[in-house]
Amino acid sequence: MSKVLYEKDGRIGRITLNRPDVMNAIDDDLPRELAAAVGRADADPGVHVIVLAGAGKAFCSGYDLAHYAEGNGPNKVVQEMPWDPMQDFQFMWANTQNFMSLFWAMKPVVCKVHGFAVAGGSDIALCADLTIMGDSAQIGYMPTRVWGCPTTAMWVHRLGPEKAKRMMFTGDKISGVEAAEMGLILKSVPDDQLDDAVEALAGRMATVPINQLAMQKMVINSAVEEKINQTQRLATVFDGITRHSPEGMNFKARVEMVGWKQAVAERDQGTFDWTRNQPFDSDK
Repeated sequence: MSKVLYEKDGRIGRITLNRPDVMNAIDDDLPRELAAAVGRADADPGVHVIVLAGAGKAFCSGYDLAHYAEGNGPNKVVQEMPWDPMQDFQFMWANTQNFMSLFWAMKPVVCKVHGFAVAGGSDIALCADLTIMGDSAQIGYMPTRVWGCPTTAMWVHRLGPEKAKRMMFTGDKISGVEAAEMGLILKSVPDDQLDDAVEALAGRMATVPINQLAMQKMVINSAVEEKINQTQRLATVFDGITRHSPEGMNFKARVEMVGWKQAVAERDQGTFDWTRNQPFDSDK
């Protein structure tokens, strides 16, 4: 079964992340399939606009920790020590560029976020040209607390330094309403109006000739693309370091010991000292 679905609907190319049983968590295949679907839409002279969404209860819950963190032994995200940073960079940079296919595509991309767009899922959502969220949906990059750095670096591009720091220093999740107020996304709408809002915007843009859409996107992207590329390279290197730092390896070991759900809860609630590899209250 395809992990990313594509269909053409008039002048709209519809791309759907399709791992609903794990809230569209990112595995080795999903980034490549996403880029392939974007390429298919971009090459179709009848498609004017791309709409990106997620199947099931959420847009995307990030990287599949049940596979990458909970599994014993090395994988493409966690190597045995000593680790090879260039091997890690090669894998993660490829994923980053697959996500960025949304940004580089000639056609504009509207991303529809319901449920969650968290961790690596936020990387995908923020690479779109226009992101619309449901009011109760949540977005954030919790792995900045331990075991991650957002490789697409779109937070600072969209928010500016201070607000990006507010998100990255805490790893907090925020609602669609807060994301819109902060300027992270285009807008937030009541959950039951999300589909209509996305369709109205995509339908309006679809009446514009493709060459006009492409030129406007190219001009606007050119104002920021060089800085984005530089920042992404640093972020991708740092992402590997966070996973292979002492704290990152302690997190991986903790996931193996207690399961990823408990380890992630300890990370997000701030109840575990990853440097000392013990709960904060264990020395009382």
